[in-house]
Amino acid sequence: MPESKSKGMGVGARRVIAYIVLIIISFFCLIWFYILLVNATRSHTELSSGFTPIPSTHFLENWKNLMAGTLPILNGMLNSVIVAGCSAALCVYFSTMTAYAIHAYDFKLKKALFTFILAVMMIPTQVTALGFLQLIDKMKMDDTFWPLILPAIAAPVTFFYMKQYMDSTLSISLIEAARIDGAGEFRTFNTIVLPLMKPAIAVQAIFTFVSSWNNYFTPALVLHTDTKKTLPILIAQLRAADWLKFDMGQVYVMIAFSIFPVIVVYLIMSKYIVAGVALGGVKE
Repeated sequence: MPESKSKGMGVGARRVIAYIVLIIISFFCLIWFYILLVNATRSHTELSSGFTPIPSTHFLENWKNLMAGTLPILNGMLNSVIVAGCSAALCVYFSTMTAYAIHAYDFKLKKALFTFILAVMMIPTQVTALGFLQLIDKMKMDDTFWPLILPAIAAPVTFFYMKQYMDSTLSISLIEAARIDGAGEFRTFNTIVLPLMKPAIAVQAIFTFVSSWNNYFTPALVLHTDTKKTLPILIAQLRAADWLKFDMGQVYVMIAFSIFPVIVVYLIMSKYIVAGVALGGVKE
């Protein structure tokens, strides 16, 4: 009896410690969102006087001033949704398809191809920026969304994650069974592989969407017309206003406005992550 009691107390103590740690981590993760929302309710004068944890009453005023400005905020939101949504969809689909080809087929230079794709992952975007701009200029794609969406098809990081997930989840015997039953390769991929990959697809869709949504470097080089610019560029333009027009309250309202779609995407995709924890293929 004493031993069982000590074990019970040990489990309870570990549980309490785990909850305390999770609460602390959650606090530090969420406090910045609270600060952002509080600052969005304050005027420029109040923000200049220092931080306070108590919300103010200038949120609607900041929003009206932001909408009354010269920046096309709603267009920027729509542009960001189009670019980030299309990039996420193309990235996860074609990266999963590439990982499936490496995982399910045996062919010459398979290992060399896998290594080459991982090597491409090590090349920074800034290194290829000049050649990329010259290419899209020759293809007449400058100041369009295509240079921001199409490169998402080739995403080595997403491919590597999908390949590792397939190695632990997708059994070759399941693919062979589908082939024996007469399913074509595209049907096998779309109806069997993709549903099994839902948790990994959800994770990478979130990462890709957020990465594309927050991307400033490439859109700033490609997009020139104000009505085509994404939110990160418009936020930078708002912050770069001269000191007579600069309003920190508007900046915080715009940043708060820009994070809501990211939160919505996470809430939609997170259910697939949770639901897919127990999902897996046939074990060999």
